[in-house]
Amino acid sequence: MTEPSPSFRDKLEVTTAREWVTILSKYREPNQLRSAFELGVSVAPFLLLWGLAWASLSVSYWLALAISVLNAAFLLRLFAIQHDCGHGAFFKNRALSDWVGRAIGVVTLTPYDVWRRTHSTHHNSAGNLDKRGMGDIHTLTVAEYNALTPVNRLRYRLYRHPLTLFGFGPGYLFLFQNRLPLGLTGNLRFWISAMGTNAAIFFVLFAICYFGGLMPVLLIFLPSTLIAATAGVWLFYVQHQFEDTHWNSDEDWQLHEAALHGSSYYKLPAVLQWFSANIGIHHVHHLYSRIPFYRLTEVLRDHTELADSNQMTIRESFANARLHLWDEQGKRLLSFAEARALYG
Repeated sequence: MTEPSPSFRDKLEVTTAREWVTILSKYREPNQLRSAFELGVSVAPFLLLWGLAWASLSVSYWLALAISVLNAAFLLRLFAIQHDCGHGAFFKNRALSDWVGRAIGVVTLTPYDVWRRTHSTHHNSAGNLDKRGMGDIHTLTVAEYNALTPVNRLRYRLYRHPLTLFGFGPGYLFLFQNRLPLGLTGNLRFWISAMGTNAAIFFVLFAICYFGGLMPVLLIFLPSTLIAATAGVWLFYVQHQFEDTHWNSDEDWQLHEAALHGSSYYKLPAVLQWFSANIGIHHVHHLYSRIPFYRLTEVLRDHTELADSNQMTIRESFANARLHLWDEQGKRLLSFAEARALYG
């Protein structure tokens, strides 16, 4: 994680996390025309590339596959727009945001109302050691890990292995786990969300197979879905899993402090920032989730303290992927090797 200069750190600490919430509230209002434009420039290319890939099947399977790989970027952007809808940040009309989110949820294989609830839980408990388990990446403390049996230590290591988190995990999450409202099965509303989304997905896939056979599913639908899912999981992971992130027990945990100090500013090249809809500006998003994604850059432009804090480069994000255990004494994430060297 790139360290801010002392002057910027001083400015950041002068303004408390709660005060930042008040400052950021002026950015919360979406522009209806801008939101419609952002939706259009995401949906139209996605559908166009889908049609182009389908037409390419008669020319070359490899060409169709290549187009579907490119289309994964637009699918990722659609998920980011669904994410804004879930926060009520995309349109002023909440019902419109919700129905746009539900429609996109069919394409992203994500039951909108289920996801909105679990993601809200994530925002309301990120960095709280006593409220882990829903909507986040499972993270153990060093003491908790050392208290496990050898078999359970192995299970945790397998869970945190990159092959699981970014290999099998995204496909399992979006293709299978999202089919049921896990963790919310006692509420009929979430069953309706999950089963309604499943029915719509089945109808779309049935229509694709009916008119085009299996190849559009195997060479267009699956590749774009899996690549977008992997990119989405990676972005979600690195935004909170860095060495000097923020975790506290419930009695010491404070929502806005955790948002400001436990979320990163993932500095991406402009093209990747566009396709990920500025989700890398995650510390600002967690401080005030009602800000539309296209206004997050305004915040950084107007408040250089935030632009210079919690910065993470792509190279640093790859290095942070080896950190798996929270050190409650040192207040930092450690690798398994570091934890073993320090605590045995």
